[in-house]
Amino acid sequence: MKFEKVALIGCGLMGGSFAMAAKRAGWANHIVGYSASETSRQKALSMGVIDAAADSIAQAVLDADLVLLAVPVKATAACFQAIAPALKSNALLMDVGSTKSDIVLAAQATLGDKLHCFVPTHPITGKEVAGVEHSDADLYKDRALILTPMSSSGAEQVQLAKKIWKSLGSDIKEITPAAHDAAFAAVSHLPHLLAYAIIRGIFQQSKGPELIALGGPGFRDFSRIAASDPVVWRDILTTNREQVLLQIAHFKKALNEF
Repeated sequence: MKFEKVALIGCGLMGGSFAMAAKRAGWANHIVGYSASETSRQKALSMGVIDAAADSIAQAVLDADLVLLAVPVKATAACFQAIAPALKSNALLMDVGSTKSDIVLAAQATLGDKLHCFVPTHPITGKEVAGVEHSDADLYKDRALILTPMSSSGAEQVQLAKKIWKSLGSDIKEITPAAHDAAFAAVSHLPHLLAYAIIRGIFQQSKGPELIALGGPGFRDFSRIAASDPVVWRDILTTNREQVLLQIAHFKKALNEF
């Protein structure tokens, strides 16, 4: 397995970590990165995370064998529109979004005759800090990777996606997009929402900082994720709103049983 050109759309924590892991695995000859923020892509270039910085999505994707999309989920559709005309017909396109049903719909609406190239993925990993400076080649090692292939996903692309993530040390699990969104509303999206709400509720009190200072290890473990990028999580929570609301109903029922 060897890729002459890999395109990275989104030079942040997830994309940067993928690029570092790919280089270490030895199958990425040349990684071209694009981020909407010039500062981010230049930082990725200066750190050696990418080999070249592109001025546009189309420039990054042109002639790429593999494209990884690592952007907030609500930016996915616009990125797909920019990717489609430049994407090679035999390329593999993957994302790392934390929701899947909406991304599948966006792909179906925008990718046209390149739809077979797309294999939706979701690495179950991350940090509470954002930015390429926090990239880690071990981020995907010994972590679950959720694969949610569509009926339109090419068989070669699906198998190649599995090989790629296995080479990075990921444990691959395959489920449907709908099952993914229901499951992660329970085990990821609602916990993040609760962490944000609890920290906000404490700081709105007159002695909020003093209360935070009294928190022990258990509180720190729970509240750590409230430091996550709010823009990323706003997009995730609003995109998967119905499933999150369903989980909130279950949570309220459980509280009422005390």
